[in-house]
Amino acid sequence: MFIVQDYSLAILFCVVTMLCWGSWGNTQKLASKTWRYEFFYWDYVIGVLLFSVFSAFTLGSFGSEGQGFLLNLPQADMRSLGSANILLSAAIAICGLSVAFPVGIGLALVLGVLVNYFGAAKGEPLYIFIGVALIAVAILLNGLAYKKALVGSKKVSGKGLFISVAAGVIMAFFYRFVAASMDLDNFAEPALGKLTPYTAVFIFSLGVFVSNFLFNTIAMKRPVEGEPVSISGYFKGNTKTHLVGILGGVIWCIGQSFSMIASEKAGAAISYGLGQGATLVSALWGILIWHEFRRAPRSSDFLNAGMFVLFVIGLGFLIYAGA
Repeated sequence: MFIVQDYSLAILFCVVTMLCWGSWGNTQKLASKTWRYEFFYWDYVIGVLLFSVFSAFTLGSFGSEGQGFLLNLPQADMRSLGSANILLSAAIAICGLSVAFPVGIGLALVLGVLVNYFGAAKGEPLYIFIGVALIAVAILLNGLAYKKALVGSKKVSGKGLFISVAAGVIMAFFYRFVAASMDLDNFAEPALGKLTPYTAVFIFSLGVFVSNFLFNTIAMKRPVEGEPVSISGYFKGNTKTHLVGILGGVIWCIGQSFSMIASEKAGAAISYGLGQGATLVSALWGILIWHEFRRAPRSSDFLNAGMFVLFVIGLGFLIYAGA
């Protein structure tokens, strides 16, 4: 299987994660013009599962180094399988709905890095925590910029804020559970019962797919926004609409896979922290492509400029922490 051998390549993989996690939302934005989010997520989780299988039988199986996917899968113990099998689909769907999205991501970043660092300490803690603090402030500036851009729109409800915080907590812990299923010190010869990153991502993706039958069915019957929908509506979508959702899942899973592959050399905390720089990428999409701040006041431009500066500096601290 393919294994990252040096820190520089691991950082490059984390940058790919950041780009993927910050870009997959564009597919939902495209689909939302004619397609409910509940229908989109059926296709999304299919895309996640499909790429995990593709990755397992290509990068996870080719070459002579390490345990191939089919060899690693049957020797995994139930504890490792359970750790990777975290039900994330509900959290992803909730974050997409929340008006207070920066709150959820900021909480996920701070808690996630802390949880992953204390779970598997790697890197200089001072620089890691400084980097996380700067990125958290950057995300808050982005949230303030959105708030000013939404002047005249309905205010963020207490319900929306609660959902965002709950989603942030779930997102903060899912990565640690997946990382705990792997031997972060030796991907080539993992300890007995431990998974390679390719097997962990596959089991995790399978869990997302299966759990979607529960969580998305509930979301369809009791949606946070809009009227309840029936599963029959899903089959009324055209091929292009379904492919857009599948593409979104593939993009997200590429990011998840690259982050897991990089975690041996970079450390789980740094891999996760750099990946959550996705907010910077998504903000760029929103500003440059979707023109979300077209009618925003001048102060939003200054807040976004501050966000970019702090993000870049914060990411620099995270990279230096592992070097």
